[in-house]
Amino acid sequence: MDLTGKQRRHLRALGHHLDPVVQLGKAGLTDGVVAAVDTALERHELVKVRLGTECPDELSDVAESLSTQLRAEVAQTLGRTILMYRRHPKEPKIKLPAGS
Repeated sequence: MDLTGKQRRHLRALGHHLDPVVQLGKAGLTDGVVAAVDTALERHELVKVRLGTECPDELSDVAESLSTQLRAEVAQTLGRTILMYRRHPKEPKIKLPAGS
């Protein structure tokens, strides 16, 4: 599922006030981090992931890896933060605007 520009703007607006749910430290992207992001997406649909200053991984690499492994969309990357979205399969909480 590819997000349109309108849908990305909507998700960015919803995610603006959110605090990061998962933070990557000096160990970088580990299986535990992937599992934590997966659980957070299952629960919230829209989550922020923050890379600490000591994280050895690049933001773009982490965003691409997480989106591939978790079948999620990257709504935004800003600074050292990734905003990720994955629609809940049974009970979606977020209603996206229609794609154009």
